[in-house]
Amino acid sequence: MSLPKTEVCSVVITGSTKGIGLALAHAFLDLGCSIVIAGRNPEHLKQALSHLETHFNKEKFIGLCCDVTQVSDVQTLWDGAIERFGQVDVWINNAGSCHPTKDFIDLQPEELNAAVSTNILGTMLGSQVALKGMLKQGYGQIFNMEGWGSNGEWSAGMTPYATTKRAVSYFSKALYKETKSTAILTGTLSPGMVATDLLVSSWTNGNIQNWKKMKRLFFFVIDPPEVVCAYLAKQIIQNKKANRRIAWITPWKLFLRFLQPYYWRRNPVKGTALEHL
Repeated sequence: MSLPKTEVCSVVITGSTKGIGLALAHAFLDLGCSIVIAGRNPEHLKQALSHLETHFNKEKFIGLCCDVTQVSDVQTLWDGAIERFGQVDVWINNAGSCHPTKDFIDLQPEELNAAVSTNILGTMLGSQVALKGMLKQGYGQIFNMEGWGSNGEWSAGMTPYATTKRAVSYFSKALYKETKSTAILTGTLSPGMVATDLLVSSWTNGNIQNWKKMKRLFFFVIDPPEVVCAYLAKQIIQNKKANRRIAWITPWKLFLRFLQPYYWRRNPVKGTALEHL
């Protein structure tokens, strides 16, 4: 087993002040876990903590500022989790950045740098710090977040982001090979397309025609974060296997959706800036 036989399960989630990360925090807290949320924006972190306080016991979670591209910040995140909860059972490298969905040639260097440094370097530094700590404590699970491109998918305007996620997929497989003789379990999470601020902003700030070309397909796969993350959290807690890929959307589940009228009628981006594009 990866998790120790204690009543406490402590989970660290990077990039968890909003979107999938915050929904994962909700899901783990619902399961009775202790949570450390993290983000690089102090104001967003404050808002996320205030939000959690309205739903859960404050003793069950803390928040720390962390820029995942800075190893000192990541180490401070690990140390803070240990100081508060005594252990880290699960570490999730969720922090991610997505550029506007434009042609590669039209993206600014800073947009490329943000996607590459956060998605690739941030995942590597998080994995390295967590792995060192977990080897010392003798147990733990590390999960990296997949995304569009992890399996070679391509769509217009997504080339750099998809490239970073393809890299994360390779890295995760390589990390498993380096750790398979240890007690540490590594794996990946595949949430599919989730209706978050990051999804909305990347498409609304990009080429609208790219969205229009793909939106009918996307409507079949986009889901609310709370539903997706409840499933992922439960699977993580129950996991006992290394190299585990926990996927919300599978080919079989997607096929079944095509047969159900509900998924032809629904609008998963209703109420967002994408609704009328």
